[in-house]
Order: sequence, then C-alpha cells, then structure tokens
Amino acid sequence: QVHLVESGGGSVQSGGSLRLSCAVSGFTYRSYCMGWYRQAPGKGREGVAIIESVERTRYADSVKGRFTVSQDNAKSTLHLQMNSLNPEDTATYYCAAFEVCSGSWLALLRATKYFGQGTQVTVSS
Repeated sequence: QVHLVESGGGSVQSGGSLRLSCAVSGFTYRSYCMGWYRQAPGKGREGVAIIESVERTRYADSVKGRFTVSQDNAKSTLHLQMNSLNPEDTATYYCAAFEVCSGSWLALLRATKYFGQGTQVTVSS
C-alpha cells in the first residue's frame, strides 16, 4: 500500500524556518521524480521543488534561494528545508511522486502519481 506521510509543518513568524519531511513507502521511490507542491486557501496547486538527484533539483521562482529539497534514498525520505519564510508561503504542503521530471510546473502537477495528506505551514507577519 502506498504511503507518503508528511511531517514538520507548523506556525512560525516571518523570517523563520521549518523543515518538512516525507516518509515514503509502498512504491519504488526511485522510479519517480519526488518533490513538493503547496496549496493556499482559495488557490490552485503550486509546484515548489523537485529532486532527481543531488545534482538535479528545480525550484519555483517564488522559493528559489530560500528552500532546499533533499532526499535520503536509504530511508526513502524526502525533506524540504524552508528558510526566510514569509506570509505568502502559508499553505498546505504536499509531498508527491511525479511521473515526469521535466516540462512546465503545470505539466508536472498533472503528472502527479501519488501524494500525501499534507502538512500545514502558517507564517505570520
């Protein structure tokens, strides 16, 4: 059975940091492009970061330079280190397995194969 379980969300003040984690089981972790997307209230899904390898990562312009995605293949765990958070980062963050690693963020989101239940991140000013 497929499981993606996120943790690490919470409430922080603007400028703060959080580290999200995602424990993955039930499918071949390395067969997919792993990453994160988020969804704020009343808005659509927004791709945040994906990782193909240590050398190949991609970030949304809105988080570039502040967020870092990493993975521990031995533990099938994905992480998202979020620094310099601001209120616009407030959203539910989802760990996901994508069937593609290239193309637009929209194409990537449409190719979502699995995703978790989400973890809430709230940033106050």
